[in-house]
Amino acid sequence: MILFANRKPRYQVPASLSNKLPAFCFSQLAKRARGLFCQLSAMALLGAYSAVSHGMDIDVLGLFKNSAMLKIDGKEVLMRVGQTSEGGVFLVSADSKQAVVLIGDQEYLLNLSSRIGAEFTKPVSQTVSVLLNNAGQYKTSGSINGRSVSFLVDTGANIVALNTPMADSLGIDYSSSRLMQATTASGVVESREVVLSSVQIGGIKVNNVKAAVLKGDFPRDILLGMSFLRNVEMNENRGVLQLTGKY
Repeated sequence: MILFANRKPRYQVPASLSNKLPAFCFSQLAKRARGLFCQLSAMALLGAYSAVSHGMDIDVLGLFKNSAMLKIDGKEVLMRVGQTSEGGVFLVSADSKQAVVLIGDQEYLLNLSSRIGAEFTKPVSQTVSVLLNNAGQYKTSGSINGRSVSFLVDTGANIVALNTPMADSLGIDYSSSRLMQATTASGVVESREVVLSSVQIGGIKVNNVKAAVLKGDFPRDILLGMSFLRNVEMNENRGVLQLTGKY
């Protein structure tokens, strides 16, 4: 056994500092703790900035009752109320006019052609999605001369067509319009050619659209014919007809 009874310690705290040592140590620890807290805070802020700066892009393509067609980060998806997308977008509610989505703890109220991104912008082109109904028809709501109507999309009709009672209810004056004949499934009927000031579907609006007012109760639905449809781009996929045009 080796004893170092006479060996002096390498460092000895002076008596004058012995009473101040606990406070000195505490102050040093406090400084280091503050430095560590600042580093952690900076890392947290950078992480938060990264999450915001890499936020998802969402475009609204179509709105329906209890469902919405969204384009999330370039991928189109038809969502039902109560569903959550791969990117974490939860559809709270939807109808033909607006939808509410939840992203994290933030709710957003969306209309047709709204966009969530760095800022809300209205795209140059407008897209409207129409769902195929149980009868195998594409029906959608819209307006004629600013008055709300329902349309049946009919690519086989070369012109927008409506019957005389519908024209009367919309205040369309056809009495002095050019007389024509229209060939229908029921035969040849008398019709009048008119020019509608505007026809609008969602965010797509076409001005000065030719239409035919057919005498009688045919057609039961207003036919959205090619005098309107030739102004838009059509794409049909899995029971969804997308119309893309400009306002």
